[in-house]
Amino acid sequence: MPDLDLIAERLDTAAVTARATAQITAEHPGFALEDAYAVQHRLIERRLARGERIVGVKMGFTSRAKMVQMGVSDLIWGRLTDAMQIADDGVLDIGRFVHPRIEPEIAFRLKSRLAGPISSAEAFAAIAAVAPAMEVIDSRYADFRFALSDVVADNSSSSAFVIGTWQEPFGDLSNLGMTMSLDGRAVQFGSTGAILGNPVRSLVEAARLAAQSGLALEAGWTVLCGAATPAEALRPGIHVRLEAERLGRVDLHVAGERA
Repeated sequence: MPDLDLIAERLDTAAVTARATAQITAEHPGFALEDAYAVQHRLIERRLARGERIVGVKMGFTSRAKMVQMGVSDLIWGRLTDAMQIADDGVLDIGRFVHPRIEPEIAFRLKSRLAGPISSAEAFAAIAAVAPAMEVIDSRYADFRFALSDVVADNSSSSAFVIGTWQEPFGDLSNLGMTMSLDGRAVQFGSTGAILGNPVRSLVEAARLAAQSGLALEAGWTVLCGAATPAEALRPGIHVRLEAERLGRVDLHVAGERA
């Protein structure tokens, strides 16, 4: 049985120092998904002890193609803290990360608590606002190689996020076009339909998965619904923009030097 506290400390140190570490499953082949979520919890507790606070959750593997690629049958999730958020049109210091990548997403802000199994109608009724968003993912593992349990233990690779202007939710969010650009050049084209067919379904799944860990999605929290396209690698000096149909845009500038 691996020492889950030591694993959490190791992953936390890798994130704080921006230094890659070896895959947990390489050393502990029997490292189970249940243990991985327990490590994720310990990892976040270390951040909370330093003064960070939980502001929401992120979803992963919301693309069916990605689930098939990874050989999994369910989604994964991670926690968001206030220290992870960057202001719209703000600056990301790339030196804080190992090998960061960025994905286009949709974000929801909740106006009421969601717990356990819920319907899409209940999920939609709980949405206070919707916005375009981008998530920075950064596996702390060497060579960006990992198994499912490795990813989950590492807070499902979630590292930073930026959210555009919030607006009231509207009826159909299922097929909104999304374009992500680097320095004004479009590099990824997608649709909200890539997020489980409709990002509201991702909110349903977030409530279900959180409940499995004895948690609820709280009013005021942000939920990142999952990537609409593949991720793009980040490099110093670039400007990233996501333009989402009917939702507007969100921008991020990358500065600093690689660690």
